[in-house]
Amino acid sequence: MSMDYIRLGRTGLMVSATSFGALPIQRISFDDAVLLVRQALHGGVNYFDTANAYTDSEEKLGMAFVGVRRESYIISTKSGATTKAGVLAHVELSLRRLRTDYVDILQLHNPNPLPDPDDPDGAYAGLLEARGRGWVRFIGVTNHGLPRAEAAVLSGKYDTLQYPFCVLASEKDEKLVQLCKERDIGFIAMKGMSGGLLTDAKAAFAYIRRFPNVVPIWGVQKASELTEFLSYAENPPPEDAETAAAIDRDRRELAGEFCRACGYCLPCPAGIDIPQCARRKYFLMRSPVPQQLTDEIRDAMLRINDCKNCRSCANKCPYGLDTPRLLRENLAYYEQFYKEHKA
Repeated sequence: MSMDYIRLGRTGLMVSATSFGALPIQRISFDDAVLLVRQALHGGVNYFDTANAYTDSEEKLGMAFVGVRRESYIISTKSGATTKAGVLAHVELSLRRLRTDYVDILQLHNPNPLPDPDDPDGAYAGLLEARGRGWVRFIGVTNHGLPRAEAAVLSGKYDTLQYPFCVLASEKDEKLVQLCKERDIGFIAMKGMSGGLLTDAKAAFAYIRRFPNVVPIWGVQKASELTEFLSYAENPPPEDAETAAAIDRDRRELAGEFCRACGYCLPCPAGIDIPQCARRKYFLMRSPVPQQLTDEIRDAMLRINDCKNCRSCANKCPYGLDTPRLLRENLAYYEQFYKEHKA
């Protein structure tokens, strides 16, 4: 199978233009995850992104890589620690889970604010120490906030930036991609399908190909999803009228405030599944009706009535969304939809 490879900024790493985001493999069995990762390897994927916080994702990757030449694949993982000691402890754990002596890229996991690079006991010092010990080759940062992402790039302290990027990207997001290109910082695109809101993978793939320095890490948990992305890698979809129309439709329907399902709002004290409930309106617009009328979904939506308006979710949202308001709006929309279709 044919696969293009992209130079990941100043790291010099040549990573597959279709890469693997390993967050979703938390949701499938160990055996299924191992088979999926090995299918990706067989298809030419050589870059896999995970995190210390992704439960058993690292362990599943580690098992999948058993017997595979270490130099033939590239791993990035993340630490959400805010201290040097915490970062180093996370790296040691990640190395054991991944069954490797080093990871190629260690990223700070959505820090807010960015750590002080001059703090000898801070998280950035942990990155430098891990690199000095040979545990990691390059250091990076992930972020969901544009101001912090820009600041990280301009600081020159990081080799890579991981940031949400898809067909819904703003003009400012696209300028961030260009800034990374100018600064020779590797740009890793997460949320290529916007947490499941986007349903046209072909259009999503075509859009990201407009930016030759962007490496998408597609989050997959099914063999069929991986097969589809690999097919686009082998035969890239053309930028034709159909694709342009699909991109325009997504931008039009999903314009304005919407939840990206990053999950930083969780846990909710009232037990509300915020990432799903705050996006229900869009699922209603894009999914077959019967799938939206199950007792399970209705019960989940009605739990919004238990919201204590503590605003913990809003305070933690990296996009500054008024999450309680979005929840109430989605509940009202769902109740009207349910009334109209259930009968």
